[in-house]
Amino acid sequence: MPHLKKATPENASVNKRILDAALDLFVERGFHNVSIHDIQKQANVSIGSIYNHFGGKEGVAKALYHHLIREMEELVKDVVDEGLDYRESCNRIIYMLFEYTETKRNIIAYVLHAKHQEFLPDEPPICSSTPFKTMRNIVQQGIEAGEIREGDPWVIASSVFGGAIRLIHLRLDGVLEEPLPKLYDELIDCMWQGVTPASIQESVA
Repeated sequence: MPHLKKATPENASVNKRILDAALDLFVERGFHNVSIHDIQKQANVSIGSIYNHFGGKEGVAKALYHHLIREMEELVKDVVDEGLDYRESCNRIIYMLFEYTETKRNIIAYVLHAKHQEFLPDEPPICSSTPFKTMRNIVQQGIEAGEIREGDPWVIASSVFGGAIRLIHLRLDGVLEEPLPKLYDELIDCMWQGVTPASIQESVA
């Protein structure tokens, strides 16, 4: 299966070959422009294997979605487990997303850039998934600890992570030629100027 952090085994299982092939095809062509035969050909498996394991193209897309959401969930959890302060936790998540956009492009594209509700209408919006709830919770705890300015948690969380996600979209669309890690410092500086409590800004000044 596609992984953010784990190494890919040489002898891939049928499930992994199907999901790997589907990931590449869905990102490169779009879900609606990919047939079950396209996945079968690229994965080098039988049509029956796809139906037996996933029930069809929609089942492949759903399994891929849930798998990659769990990958994102592990990424965010690993950052939380580092025990950083709330601001540094936000910074760390952003930097890792930037790095993975460069090194695991299709995974980030499928999680953050694909319009899932067009082909997975029964799934909740991506912003309601566990990793994004955890990211908002980090911001909420930062507000309560006085590390992040007070305000509506949705607005503040959007201010913290929204700029990074927008830059990821621009990079995936080919608008930005600069690798995202090179833009990290400037983004972080702009972001925290907007959401740092006035009392902290005054003490730094």
